[in-house]
Amino acid sequence: MNALKIAAGFAAAGLLATASSALADDNEAGVPLTPAEAAGVWTVSSNGQDLCTLTLGAEHTVKAARSCADALPGNPTSWQPTKDGMQLVGANGQGGVAFHRWSNSLFVSHRSSGVDIQLRRGGHAG
Repeated sequence: MNALKIAAGFAAAGLLATASSALADDNEAGVPLTPAEAAGVWTVSSNGQDLCTLTLGAEHTVKAARSCADALPGNPTSWQPTKDGMQLVGANGQGGVAFHRWSNSLFVSHRSSGVDIQLRRGGHAG
């Protein structure tokens, strides 16, 4: 019986350590997006539905799938860091949708943008 209690204790300690490690790794909420973190494919979603994907480049570039034209105002061609996340910028240099950073892999549009859009790391470029 003691061996079972010891094994259960080790298992619980392992789960706690894993959970603590996962939380420690996700410490980027509310900070600017860096070029190295930005590089890659991001999924654009709204109201729980994936709409399209875009690829952010380390050189502040944005390559948006054609299906993003209706989802993202301003036809973004670049991105820039903000004090709490990032902002997509249109070809004319006009500011587009600004996003607040919720975690390492999730950005949510600011209410002031007038749109409800999330960017989530990952997806298939298209």
